[in-house]
Amino acid sequence: MSKKVLILTVLMCISYHSLFAQSITQTIRGKVIDTDAKYPLIGVTVLLADDGLDKLVGTVTDLDGYFRLEDVSLGRHNLKFSFMGYKDVVLSNLILTSQKELILEVSMEEMAISLTDVVVRATRSGEAQNEMAIVSARAFTVEETDRYAGSRGDPARMASNFAGVQGADDSRNDIVIRGNSPGSVLWQLEGVNIPNPNHFGASGTAGGPVNIINNKILASSDFYTGAFPAEFGNTVSGVFDLKFRKGNNENHEKSFQLGFMGAELFLEGPIDKEKKSSYLIGYRYSSLQLFTALGIDVGTTAIPKYQDFAFKVNFPTKNNGNFSVFAVGGKSDIAIKVSEENIADRNLYGEKDRDQYFGSRMGILGVSYEKILKNNTFMKATLAASQENVSADHYYIVGTVKPDGFLNIQAMPPILGYDFTTNKYSQVVSFFKKVDNKNTINYGFQNDIFQYNFLDSARQVTILPNQGGGQLQFETTPWAFRWTTSGDAAVLAQPYVQWKHKVNDEVSFVAGLHSQYFSLTNSWSIIEPRAGLTWRLPNNQGINFGLGMHSQIQSPYTYFYQFTDEERPEAGFRQHNRNMDFTRSKHLVLGYDRILGTQVRMKLETYYQSLSNVPVENRPSSFSLLNTGASFNRLFPEVGLVNAGLGENYGVELTMEKYYSKGYMFLFTGSLFEARYKGSDGVWRDTEFNGNYAFNLLGTKEFKTRRGLIGVGTNLTTAGGRRYGPVDVMRTQEAQEVIFDDATRNSLQFDPYFRADLRINYRINTKKLSHEIALDLINILGTKNVLNLTWAPNDIENPDPEKSIIQNYQLGFLPIFYYKIDF
Repeated sequence: MSKKVLILTVLMCISYHSLFAQSITQTIRGKVIDTDAKYPLIGVTVLLADDGLDKLVGTVTDLDGYFRLEDVSLGRHNLKFSFMGYKDVVLSNLILTSQKELILEVSMEEMAISLTDVVVRATRSGEAQNEMAIVSARAFTVEETDRYAGSRGDPARMASNFAGVQGADDSRNDIVIRGNSPGSVLWQLEGVNIPNPNHFGASGTAGGPVNIINNKILASSDFYTGAFPAEFGNTVSGVFDLKFRKGNNENHEKSFQLGFMGAELFLEGPIDKEKKSSYLIGYRYSSLQLFTALGIDVGTTAIPKYQDFAFKVNFPTKNNGNFSVFAVGGKSDIAIKVSEENIADRNLYGEKDRDQYFGSRMGILGVSYEKILKNNTFMKATLAASQENVSADHYYIVGTVKPDGFLNIQAMPPILGYDFTTNKYSQVVSFFKKVDNKNTINYGFQNDIFQYNFLDSARQVTILPNQGGGQLQFETTPWAFRWTTSGDAAVLAQPYVQWKHKVNDEVSFVAGLHSQYFSLTNSWSIIEPRAGLTWRLPNNQGINFGLGMHSQIQSPYTYFYQFTDEERPEAGFRQHNRNMDFTRSKHLVLGYDRILGTQVRMKLETYYQSLSNVPVENRPSSFSLLNTGASFNRLFPEVGLVNAGLGENYGVELTMEKYYSKGYMFLFTGSLFEARYKGSDGVWRDTEFNGNYAFNLLGTKEFKTRRGLIGVGTNLTTAGGRRYGPVDVMRTQEAQEVIFDDATRNSLQFDPYFRADLRINYRINTKKLSHEIALDLINILGTKNVLNLTWAPNDIENPDPEKSIIQNYQLGFLPIFYYKIDF
C-alpha cells in the first residue's frame, strides 16, 4: 500500500468516525409536578435553553405531566420549564452521555398572582427544593459531587466547599457547620433519620473516612446549615436531606467503575414497562491493598476493607399513588497491627502501643407509600428499620525497641473489647395541603423507637521495673465493665406543622412549630418555633430572614457509660449520665442575594447561634461536648455530666457562583466566624473548631472533542488551624494518650490549613458505550497540615514523655484514578 493510499484511508476513517460520533444522540425525559400538592402539571413548555441554538427545540408535558426530548446532542445542556401562572424553572449544567438517558423530576411553584404582565423570576439550579426553606439551604446533585475536585464522589466532602462549612481533617469526611461539633449533623434519607452513613463510623460521630451512600444512586438533594424548616428535628447545626433517584422505567442501563473507591457495579431498568415500575441496584467493594503495594499514602499502613450496597424498587399504583422499597447498608473492618510496623511507619489511625481490630456496619430498610389525595393534598408514609454496630478488640504490646526500629514482642495481653449496637424502628407520616395559590400547609410526625445494646470491658497494663535485664514483667488490673446495657429502649417523637404564605410574588413567609420528646430521659421540647421571610427586590435582588429554636439528644452511648465515683467509691460502677437533657439552640440568619448578569449569583449571609443546655462536667472544668465528634475516640468522662454549658457562634458568609455556561463554572465561598463555649468553670474559650476563617475556590473548564468532553478542575482551600492547648505531660504519660492542661485548653492554634487539588477527566461517547477516565490529584503541593497531637512512645519500657508527644500530619499528596463505563 502506497503512502498516499494509507493517508487517504486514515483520513476517510477519521471522517467517518467523526460523522458517526456526531450522529449519536440521547433522550431527556421526566415529569413536572406542582411543588406544593405534588400533582402533575399538564401543558408545561419544556425548551432547550443552550447558547447558540439555531432552532427552537422543545415539547410540552402530557396528561400525566411527562415530557420527552429525543435526539438531543451529547454534552451539557440547559432546560427551561414555563407554565402560565407558575414561576419558570431553569436547570443548568445537565450532562448527557450516550448510554444513560437523563430522567428528571421537576417541581414548579405556583405564583401568588396570575397576571399576563407579571415579571416572571426563574428558580435556578442550586436553589433548595424544599419550598419551606428560606435561608441557609442549598440543593446539590450527583454530578456536582463528581465535578468538584477533591470531593472523591462523597456528598460530605463536596458540602465542605459551601459557605460556612469546612472539613474537620483530611482523614475523615466530618463537616463543621458554622463552628458546631461535627457530631451534631443530621443525616436523613427518603425522609427518615438514619444512623451515621459512613464506613468506620465511630460512636458519637456523624462522619468517617468513606461515605456508605454512593453518590451515583442519589437524586438532587438538599443541604441545610441553619434555621431549617420545622420538619427537621434532633439537630442543632445542619441537615443532609438525601433522596434516592428512581431507576430507568423504560430501558435497562448498566455501569461499572474501578478506582480508588473500589469496584462498583450499578444496574437499573424497568420491572414492568406498561406500569412504569423500575429497579435501581448498586454494589461496591473496596480494598486499598493495591495502593499500599504501590507506595501511595492513604493515611495508614493497615489495609481498610469495606463494601456497601443500595437499592430502590418503585411501583406506581392507580389513582396517582406510588409504592417503593429502599435500602442501603455497608460493612467495614481494619486490622491495625502496630506490632508488625516500623516505628517510623506513618499511620493516621489508631494508638501506637497496641494492635487494634476495628469493625463497623450500618443498614436501613424502608417501605414508602405516597398518594395524591382529594382537595390538593399529598400524603407520604414511610416505615423503616435500621441498625448500626461498632466493635473493637485491642491487644497491648509488651516488648522493647530494637535498633532497627522494630518491636521485640514478648507478650500481647488483651486490654479492650467492646460491641455497640443500636436498632431503630422509624415511622414517618407527612401531609402537604395546598389551600390556594398563596397558602400551603405541611404537617406530620416522625417517631423513632431505639433499642440499645452496649457492651464494653477494659483493663490496663503496667510494665514493672526491669531489674534483671531479662524479660519484661507486667501486671494487669481487673476488667472494668464500662458498658453493660442490653435491651434498653427509648422513643423519640417529633410532630411538626408549618405554613407558607405568599403575600404576593415578591414577599412570602413561613411559620412553623416543632416538638420533641425523648422517653429515655423524659426530656421535652414542647414548642420550638421556626419562621422565615423572603422579599424579592428589583434588579434581581432579594433579602431573607430566618430564625428558629432547635434541640438534639446526646450520643446514645454517653447516657449508659458507667464508672466509679471518686467521692463514693463504695457505690461501685454506676451510670451517671442518664438524666442528660437536650442540647438546645437558637438560630438567627439574615441574608442578601443578587443575580449579576445572567449567570453569576452572589449570596451574603450573617448569622448568630446561641447554644444552651450543653453537657459539661459537674465539677469546675473546661470540658464540653461541643468539642467532640471529630475522631474515632469515644468519650470517657471522669465525673457525671450536667446540662450547664453554653456556646455561641456568629459570622458572615459570602458565595459567588457562576453557573456552567460557555464551557466553564466557578464557585467561591468565604467565611469569617467565631465559635466559643463556656464549660462548668465559667470561662469562655474557643471551641476546637474555631479556625476563624475558611475560603474555597472551585473552578471547572471543559473542552468539547469529537467524541466527548475533557474537563479540568481545581479546588483551593485555606482555613484557620484547629485549636489545642499545652499538654499535661504527667497525666499524658500515665494515661498513654494526649491529655491537655485543663486551665489552658484551646489557647493555642495549629498553623493555617491549605490544600490545592486538581482534577482531570475525559468522557468518551460511542454508540454502544460511554467511558470516563478521571484523575484526582489531592493536595498536589504536598502541604503538611497538622492533624493533631498523638502519643507515640519512643521506648516501650522507659518512654520519654516529651519525645512521645508528636505532631500527626494529615494526608500528603494522594493521586486518585478511576475508570467508568456505561453500557
